[in-house]
Amino acid sequence: MDILGSFALLLAFLTAVYAVLAGIAGILTRRTLLTKSARNAGMAVFVLVTVAVGCLEYFFFSNDFSIVYVVEHSNRALPGFYKFAALWAGQEGSLLFWSWLLSIYAFLVLFLNRKRHPELMPYVGVVLAGVQTFFLTLNNFVATPFRVLAGPDGAGVLHLAKMSEGHGLTPLLQYPEMVIHPPMLYLGYTGFSVPFAFALAALLGRYPGEKWIHITRRWTMIAWCVQSIGILLGAHWAYAMLGWGGYWAWDPVENASLLPWITGTAFLHSVMMQEKRGMMKVWNVWLVFTTFMLCILGTMLTRSGVVSSVHAFAQSSIGSWFVGFLIITFVVCFAAYWKNRDYLRSDNQLDSLVSRESSFLFNNLILLAACFAVLWGTLFPVLSEWVQGSKISVGAPFFNKVNVPIALFLLLLTGVGPLLAWRKTSFDALQRNFAWPFGAGILAGVIGFTFGFRDIYSLLCLILGVFVTLTIASEFFRGARVISARDGTNFFTAMGELTMRNTRRYGGYVIHFGMVLVFIGIAGTPFNKDLQKEMAVGDSLRIGPYTVLCQNFDHLDNANFESDRATLEVFKNGKSDMMLFPERRLFHASQVTETMVAIQSSPLRDLYIVYAGRSPESGKPVIHAYLLPLIKWIWFGGIVVVLGTGLALLPNRRTALVLRPATERSWAEAIVEAAPAIGAVARRVEGHD
Repeated sequence: MDILGSFALLLAFLTAVYAVLAGIAGILTRRTLLTKSARNAGMAVFVLVTVAVGCLEYFFFSNDFSIVYVVEHSNRALPGFYKFAALWAGQEGSLLFWSWLLSIYAFLVLFLNRKRHPELMPYVGVVLAGVQTFFLTLNNFVATPFRVLAGPDGAGVLHLAKMSEGHGLTPLLQYPEMVIHPPMLYLGYTGFSVPFAFALAALLGRYPGEKWIHITRRWTMIAWCVQSIGILLGAHWAYAMLGWGGYWAWDPVENASLLPWITGTAFLHSVMMQEKRGMMKVWNVWLVFTTFMLCILGTMLTRSGVVSSVHAFAQSSIGSWFVGFLIITFVVCFAAYWKNRDYLRSDNQLDSLVSRESSFLFNNLILLAACFAVLWGTLFPVLSEWVQGSKISVGAPFFNKVNVPIALFLLLLTGVGPLLAWRKTSFDALQRNFAWPFGAGILAGVIGFTFGFRDIYSLLCLILGVFVTLTIASEFFRGARVISARDGTNFFTAMGELTMRNTRRYGGYVIHFGMVLVFIGIAGTPFNKDLQKEMAVGDSLRIGPYTVLCQNFDHLDNANFESDRATLEVFKNGKSDMMLFPERRLFHASQVTETMVAIQSSPLRDLYIVYAGRSPESGKPVIHAYLLPLIKWIWFGGIVVVLGTGLALLPNRRTALVLRPATERSWAEAIVEAAPAIGAVARRVEGHD
C-alpha cells in the first residue's frame, strides 16, 4: 500500500504539471483539444490524491507501524475517529490533506464550469493546477507521508522494519472539536484558491470584472464561512482544552488564520462596489491576491517553526519552499496587474463622503489596518531576529491596544453602512435613519454605566451593539411592514418573504447581528474573575454566586490514558446546582499530561474549573476556578454568522411582476411614505446591495 500511495502521489504531480503545460499551450494556440485535455488532467488529480489519502488512512486503521508517519501519530488504543484525524496531525499528512482539499475544489470548479465561460476557464485551470503542483512537489519530494521504517543489517543493507506500537496522537489533538477544526480551517485556506484563480485568470484574459466576481461570489462566501467556523472552533478548543480561562491569546498561528479572514471580509464588502458602481476594481483584485498569499503565509507559519506556537509543527526547513512560492506568486500577480492595469479602471468616482460607497471604502481601510497590525505583531519576533539577532516578542497587550479600537470602529460601520444611500445620502435621511437607534444606544450606555460598566471599551461596545441591532431590526421591520400592508399577511410571514426576495442583503444583516453577539461576548472580558486554592475533600471555595465543594478525588485508567479526577459539587446562592468533574490525563503512548476542563455554561456567565495538579509543598490538589461573563454569546454569535452566510448563499425568490393595491392606498404610495431603503423591496429584482 505504501508503494501504491507513493505512486499515486507521483502520478498526481505529473498530471498537475501536464495540466499546467497543456493549459498554457491550449491558451496560446487556441486549440480546444489541448484545453479539454488540461481540464481533464486537472480533474484527474483529485482521483489520484484521493487514492493516496485512502492508502494513508488504511495504514492508520490497520495499525501498520512500518510507516514513520503512522508511528509518530497513532497507536493501537487510539479511538477510530482520532485515527482518521491523525491524517492532518503532522507535517506530512497535513500537507497531503491540503493537496486533497485543493483537488476537491479544483475538480468541482472545472467540472461545474466545463461548458461555461470558455474564454476564462482555461486560465482558471492553469492557475489551480499551478498551485496544486507546488503542494504535490512538497508531498513527493520534501515531506512524503509514505516514508517507511528501515534498519541496517550486518552488511549495512537497509531492510523494512516495523514497530509493535506507535507514539500516539498528540494529546492536545485528542478532543472532539479537533476532528472538525483543522478541516474547516484547511477548507477555508484552500477555498480561497478558487477566487484567486478566477481573479488572476480574469486579469490575464481581460475577462469582464463583474462576470468573474459574480461567478466566484459564492465560492468566496463558502471559503469565508468555513474559515469562520474553523477560527471559532479553534477558539473554543483553546478555551475548553488549554485550561487558561481564555479563548484567544494572539498566538502566531491563531493570527495566521485570522489574516485571510480579515482580507476576505474586506473583499466581500467592496465587491458590491464593483457590481453596483464599477468601482474599486484594483482593490478587489489585490484583496483576492492578498487573501490567497496570506493563506499560504499561514500555512508556512504553522509548518516552518519560524514562530513559537502551541499550534505549530516542529522546526523544519520547509519554510524556504513557501517563501519561494510566495515570491513567485507575488511576481506573477504584479506582472499580470501591471500589464493589464488599464483593464481595471473604475467606471465611476466617489460622489460624496456620506454615501454607501464611502462606508465600504472606510470599511476596507479599517480592515486592512487591522490586518497590517496583526501581521506586524505576528512577524515582529522574526523581523527583530533578522535585524538584531534576538527575538523580541509582541504579546496580547499590543494586539488588544491596537485592534480593540479598530474593531469598535468596524462595529460602528456595520450599523451605519447599510442605511446609507448609494452616491449621496441627504441630511433628512441621516436624521430619519440614525437618530432613534443612536439615542437608544446612548440610553443603553447610561443604564450600563449605572449597573457597573466602567471599562470604556465594554461601555462603547454596549452602545454600538444596541445601535447596530436596532438599525438591522429597523431594516427588517420597515420592509416587512410594507409587504404586510400590500399582501394582507401577518408580520412574520412578510418578514420571511422580504428576506427571501434578497437573501444576500438580509443574510448580510443576519451576519452583522451575529458579529454583534460576538462583540457582546468579548465585552465581558474585563469582568472576568479567577481564584486558585489548594483543596482537600470537604474544602470549598467561593467565587461570585457559586460555592464549589470538593466531594472526592479518584483515579481512572483505560488503554489510552489514565487520569486524576476531582468530583466537585457546585452550589448557587446556597442551593446545589450541578456536579463538575475536572481531570488531569496522562496519555500512555506519549507520557504527556493534559488538562480536561469542567465548564458550566449559561448565557450570563461560565463557571470554568481546572484541576491544576498537586501543590509541590503540601501535596494537596489545586483547583483553579474562573468566572467568565457572557462567553457563551461568542459561540452563539458564531452560529448566527454561519446561518446568515447560509441564507446569503440561497438564490433570491422572484416576485410577481403585477402588483395589487393592499388597502385604500397602492403599494407604490405606501413605499413613497416609507424609508428609501424599502425601495429595494419594490424593484422585484435580484439586485446588488
